[in-house]
Amino acid sequence: MSRAIAILASVLAVTMFSTWAAAQSERGNRQAGAIIYEQNCVRCHGLAASGKGPDSQSLSVPPANFQLDRSRSKTDTEMMRVIMQGVPGSPMQGWNGRLTEQQMWDVLRYIRSLYPFHPSAREGPAK
Repeated sequence: MSRAIAILASVLAVTMFSTWAAAQSERGNRQAGAIIYEQNCVRCHGLAASGKGPDSQSLSVPPANFQLDRSRSKTDTEMMRVIMQGVPGSPMQGWNGRLTEQQMWDVLRYIRSLYPFHPSAREGPAK
């Protein structure tokens, strides 16, 4: 009986994780997000989303590098919170009120199209 429960628990865990991981980037329009990203984000984060945009050298806190596991391991909810509210004590200001919620999801979708969500990166050291 306990073997059956262990198998059922494993199948359930895999199913739940797969659904959660697949749902990470379903919202937003990548093409619209690319345009918004270029207009509002590229100066700090750069064309390759590496955090090395033309204005990045003059900032007191470096912009996020979306190529790194540290960024890729954040859930969409975590990423949206930063996009909406910004990062206190850094030049990253919140876009809530300047972009619509849909536009923010579009930007997130674009970023995820470049560097997809990678949850296992949380388990290892930040690169």
